[in-house]
Amino acid sequence: MTRPSFDDRIQQRLEAFEPLLAAAAVARTDEVTEAASHVIRAGGKRFRPMLVFVASEFGQGVDERALQEAAMVMELTHVASLYHDDVMDEADVRRGAPSANRFYGNSVAILVGDFLFAQASDIVAGLGVDYVRLQARTFARLVQGQIAETVGPADGADALDHYLQVIADKTGSLIAASASFGAMVAGLPQDMVQALDRFGEEIGVVFQLSDDLIDIRSDVTGKTPGTDLREGVPTLPVLMLRAKADPADAALLAQIDGDLSDDERLAKVLAALRAHPIMDEAEAVVRAHADRARQWLAVLPDGDAKDALLRVCEELVTRSA
Repeated sequence: MTRPSFDDRIQQRLEAFEPLLAAAAVARTDEVTEAASHVIRAGGKRFRPMLVFVASEFGQGVDERALQEAAMVMELTHVASLYHDDVMDEADVRRGAPSANRFYGNSVAILVGDFLFAQASDIVAGLGVDYVRLQARTFARLVQGQIAETVGPADGADALDHYLQVIADKTGSLIAASASFGAMVAGLPQDMVQALDRFGEEIGVVFQLSDDLIDIRSDVTGKTPGTDLREGVPTLPVLMLRAKADPADAALLAQIDGDLSDDERLAKVLAALRAHPIMDEAEAVVRAHADRARQWLAVLPDGDAKDALLRVCEELVTRSA
């Protein structure tokens, strides 16, 4: 029988993944199952499972059950963190639906996040101690990144450096672990596991920084442009603008720091930022991280898997939603 193409193998694994992920959210009671399925049912890019599957393709064959379990550990850990994030951020919407904290209350949302992390921990135990250790260390970084974001930079610390470290911990670490899990299931040598890990962290940073640009530039994204700006959430262009400390930008920064609840006022600030050279400078930073991600792929063999990861680099830089 002809072996499916690379694209077909990835698609088949993603299709098989969805019912397995849904089953992992099933609890002893209907109430917990309903709450634990809330974010999963809303869908998502499934970027982390996809990366697990693609990274595994650098090997000569995998145990499909172990591969799916590795993907579930990563996605369940990610979804668990979303429940906690939404409570801390007092979010109203997640993936186009009411957030779990709004739907079920903060206490239930926090506990459901704990439940999903416990489910991930149960699954990862079957993969082996190396997987358990990596997941634990990754979750520790997620937590530390969330704390650092909540507390903010220390007095005298560079706010941009602080922000980039938060992104590396909160977003990059789990994407790095996803690439590592796929490589580990495939039995790749340590140098290739490390290269995919480093690629994953850099691409995770690109993932978030491109969101920062979309928040200002895009009129077609799933969330209203300027959402982060209005809520005072630090983003790359604004942090870079502050770091320049150019007196010519004082009026714009004052507007950014002001009340942006009015749609017309927000639109004017967005227009000013879109026309500002800082946007091109911020895009150059994003591209630099994407270039570093590409460099980590140099040690990996050429082929469909490498081509797919190279496409990811470019698509994340150029995406508009």
